[in-house]
Amino acid sequence: MRQAGRSLPEYRKARAGIAMLDACRRPDLVCELTLQPVRRHGVDAAILFSDIVVPLVAAGFELDIVPGTGPVIAHPVATAEDVARLPRLEPDDVGFVTEAIGLTLAELGQVPLIGFAGAPFTVASYLIEGGPSRNHEKTKALMYGAEPLWHELCARLAEMTLTFLRVQVAAGVAVVQLFDSWAGALSEADYRRYVLPHSTTVLQGLADAGVPRIHFGVGTAHLLPAMAEAGADVLGADWRTPLDLAASTTGRPVQGNLDPCVLFAPWDVVEPRVRAVLAEGAGTSGHIFNLGHGVHPATDPDMLTRVVDLVHEVSARA
Repeated sequence: MRQAGRSLPEYRKARAGIAMLDACRRPDLVCELTLQPVRRHGVDAAILFSDIVVPLVAAGFELDIVPGTGPVIAHPVATAEDVARLPRLEPDDVGFVTEAIGLTLAELGQVPLIGFAGAPFTVASYLIEGGPSRNHEKTKALMYGAEPLWHELCARLAEMTLTFLRVQVAAGVAVVQLFDSWAGALSEADYRRYVLPHSTTVLQGLADAGVPRIHFGVGTAHLLPAMAEAGADVLGADWRTPLDLAASTTGRPVQGNLDPCVLFAPWDVVEPRVRAVLAEGAGTSGHIFNLGHGVHPATDPDMLTRVVDLVHEVSARA
């Protein structure tokens, strides 16, 4: 999963004294942090070290990533004037990403690299709330009460996201993944009305890019059929959603979905849980084994390595 290396001591050493956004804009460091999980765990793909707000910052929007909190915006988006001031992302604004991907691919050899970006709804929620939110009150108030403005905001973010992903594809990533972390806060009807058109802009905009597209959200079991309509080739499922259900309701290969907290249990608990996920995935049209969300920083790296080894062992016999 994204930022898979953050439980590693070598990650903490490399990031010591370096702010998250600074780390994301240093190609040498992006390369190192992307490679660390591959070196340590022997995973089958690397995922680009970055953050969902990188395109915003690169375009000139002011925000910060506060340790332990996440993105924080001093002047949240609330009016038409705020939306109009959102900058446009040009490919040259993220030249550091192109450089980082080039460095990383040279080191990875045959291991594929996954690019990623935040989906318009999730990025919009940070912009409107001013930071992480439990209930997304301000986001929903704007979405319901100022629908034209909402769609203008999301259209701008969709354009920015599509530009960001196209840069990554042009630089050589083998797969792209669109993260909609907070979409699960919506009903299916609201998702279809307020979110689906903009996620579709991004994913369909990559239809001719020649790379697989993965779409992932948290708490989105009820949204998976609608999310599948946006145009992804693979649907990610969090740990709450059985893989066979995700596959049958979307008609797509699936990614997921071991609960990251299971990794804090003893191996005699973890092993059968991993095997159960693999067994569910075996009944689908295609399965990428993964966690059902990101790696918790306190996770024991050795446990992650054992999980990877077990997945390889079981898969080799399949």
